[in-house]
Amino acid sequence: MSDILNRLATAQHKAGVLVEALPWIREFAGQTFVIKYGGNAMVSEDLKAAFAQDIVFLHHMGINVVVVHGGGPQINAMLERVGIESEFRGGLRVTTRDAMDVVRMVLTGKVQRELVSLINENAPYAVGLSGEDAGMLRARRRKAMVDGSPVDIGHVGDVVEVNPVAITDLLDSGRIPVVSTVAVDVASPREVLNVNADTAASAIAVALGARKLIMLTDVEGLYLNWPDKSSLVDAISANELRELLPRLDSGMAPKMEAALRAVDRGVGQAHVIDGRMAHSMLLEVFTDSGIGTQVQWEKDQA
Repeated sequence: MSDILNRLATAQHKAGVLVEALPWIREFAGQTFVIKYGGNAMVSEDLKAAFAQDIVFLHHMGINVVVVHGGGPQINAMLERVGIESEFRGGLRVTTRDAMDVVRMVLTGKVQRELVSLINENAPYAVGLSGEDAGMLRARRRKAMVDGSPVDIGHVGDVVEVNPVAITDLLDSGRIPVVSTVAVDVASPREVLNVNADTAASAIAVALGARKLIMLTDVEGLYLNWPDKSSLVDAISANELRELLPRLDSGMAPKMEAALRAVDRGVGQAHVIDGRMAHSMLLEVFTDSGIGTQVQWEKDQA
């Protein structure tokens, strides 16, 4: 009898979860979500599989899903394998022409292909794209600031233009675009630049008029007073985040800057969530409480 009662209780709990999700499923159908894939979710086999399942679930809920990925750990490993030293200046990777060849190969030929295959194991919707394709991402070279002075760091840039046609064509045909963050150099169109995946995802979300930008990371969300774990916030307005940015550490600041930029330029909400938890995206999007930090224009915005 107790076994039957336990099964009934489990079934009722599952039904309750589905009922809770129904308003959100109804609201988000037909909307566009841009998902920045990174952090530990890229290296754990279980988390990679869960991420792919989540992407296909969102797709079947009628959401237009675009995945944008980086690949820092994989790039580091390949550079070491081929004997190219990884050097960072002002927190940015120094990317020589040889290093850029490796970055391009790893992002478009390894990380992207693996992610496309993972998604397509669940359903054959994913199609890989590079920021080079159809001139999707165009970037301008940037310098790093070291001791107050600009320093050349090679093939590294900031996204200055997004042409989303290749992405929208795939979405219109029922596909899931998976975008590698390699961009065309606006000053030298035969050259490519390595761009930050967070800022690229933000720019793509803006260009698509996305409802949500969701960034997976290796922390639970935004802390107002790190390392005080009780200072984790579930929602913050754009103006509150703007005031907080100068006090954030160097690891979280670029992600929150990307989130703020997206919301400032018309994206409905930006979310920073813990990619170390399986199915964290679904918990954030389809439950009333969520599990990460949501950035929106006004804190009480739906």
